[in-house]
Amino acid sequence: MVRLAAVPVVLGAVVLAAGCGGDKSTSDTTSPSEWANGVCSAINTWTGSVKSAGESLKDSPSKDGLDSAANDVKSATDTFVSDLKDLGKPDTKAGQQAKTSIDQLSSDVDKDVQDMQSAVDEASGVSGVLTAVSSVAATLATMNNQVKSTFSELEQLDPAGELDQAFQDASACSSLTAS
Repeated sequence: MVRLAAVPVVLGAVVLAAGCGGDKSTSDTTSPSEWANGVCSAINTWTGSVKSAGESLKDSPSKDGLDSAANDVKSATDTFVSDLKDLGKPDTKAGQQAKTSIDQLSSDVDKDVQDMQSAVDEASGVSGVLTAVSSVAATLATMNNQVKSTFSELEQLDPAGELDQAFQDASACSSLTAS
């Protein structure tokens, strides 16, 4: 069964990442192993990007640092969402349900980034920046919960089936899954 391992925490929040995918339309299917590898690669890349943004904010806890970190998270999220959508659906009985779960995750994290960007844009002065940093951390924590929830949904779609096996076998998933 797929188990999402603990995702690193940055500024008391979570992180994710993007970085794979093809040019698939919504009717295209992808082999279960390619799809699982794509999902995990996207998460791993997004995690690294967002973690880096959080570390740069720690190094420069100012309005400019906050703006830069928020832009980095937005860019990583845009890529993440695009990569997930480009995967199509896995070629399994639960393929459409899996794609629907991933599409919902994409929509959720995209909205979260918009909310985070609003908080950053409204920040002014030291107090405003600190409030925005807190808001960003809370938003990242929400994103983490959304990813965990989506993986839990994926796990329940196809327990001990093709998709579950694909997550277990996909090299990009080794850091995200546990036996």
